[in-house]
Amino acid sequence: MSGPALMLGGFAVTGSATAGSALLAGVTVSAVVGGPVLGLLLDRVERPGWLLAGAMGLYGGGLGLVLLGLGRVPFVAVLGLAVVVGVAGPAVAGGWTAQLPRVVPGGGLGRANVLDAMTFGVASLAGPALAGGVAEGVGAAGAVVVAGVLIGVAVPVAWGLPRGSAGREAAGGGFAAGVRFVLGNPALARATFTSVGCCLAQGVLTACVPLLGERALGGAARGAVLLSCAAGAGLVANAVLARLVVAPDAVIRLGALVQAAGLALAATGRPAALIGAALLIGAGEGPQLTALFAVRHRESPDHLRSQVFTTGASMKITGFALGAALAGPLAARSLPGALLLASGVAAVACVRGRPQPGRALDHT
Repeated sequence: MSGPALMLGGFAVTGSATAGSALLAGVTVSAVVGGPVLGLLLDRVERPGWLLAGAMGLYGGGLGLVLLGLGRVPFVAVLGLAVVVGVAGPAVAGGWTAQLPRVVPGGGLGRANVLDAMTFGVASLAGPALAGGVAEGVGAAGAVVVAGVLIGVAVPVAWGLPRGSAGREAAGGGFAAGVRFVLGNPALARATFTSVGCCLAQGVLTACVPLLGERALGGAARGAVLLSCAAGAGLVANAVLARLVVAPDAVIRLGALVQAAGLALAATGRPAALIGAALLIGAGEGPQLTALFAVRHRESPDHLRSQVFTTGASMKITGFALGAALAGPLAARSLPGALLLASGVAAVACVRGRPQPGRALDHT
């Protein structure tokens, strides 16, 4: 919710879609540094929950500072603050999922992974819709406040996570250990490449949502309803997939193709087509995220698990940021052109090599 809320805030204060997308990009792009650092620290400390809680507290508080600066100080200073705040962004994403094996017995990890990915996917899609709804009801500033409060509510949950075991191997791996492992493992590298490409496309879509709402649905904030439709479709698609036995590597690639088709349909700009496009995008994104988590859990050694998850999350967040940054000026010139570009990126993201045969996605 936080990035889209800031985007709507920038759009409301400046009247510029470019400024709004710049804020969204700013709060997400610095995750490329924050992810590996946070992952390394989480793998080293005995109480990772405390570190996770602190990072989320800084992120939530930082959102409030960005909000206070909008319209009161030069925009470039607000944008710089958003970049600094975004360093803690991976705490809201990969930092959580990496702790899953610590709280779930080994035999239940497959089912827990599906539930984790489903709730995460729904939150990531419904968050922008909630931001739009709150912005339409009480203003964009209210959306940023609600996002910060929700992050604050999660802080005590993180604080209560069980102790970890900081291994010597993790301590000796250094800052880039997680990055090297992700890039050096063929299955993880392929899954990461595809997911980052899809996140770049999703960043374009999210930045286009206010304009889609304004031109086709009667209001900028109403465009967020498209992401609500995508969230619902993601839930249904995961429920269907849970009854099947499919290799997660293949699901990641197929999800990219489905999202590419949805983005191409959205480029038509017709209200009915936009709803159909949102359903397609959600149907591709939901199972893809579940499969991505499954591949990460399957391939990650215990002493690098947090680094693998936060590194992967930071790459995805950075891809999202680049998409959002590109979409602002491009959508102002040609909204269909921006969406077709996103469709092409998602399609290209699934063609990097053949999927490595792996264990089927366990939904039991």
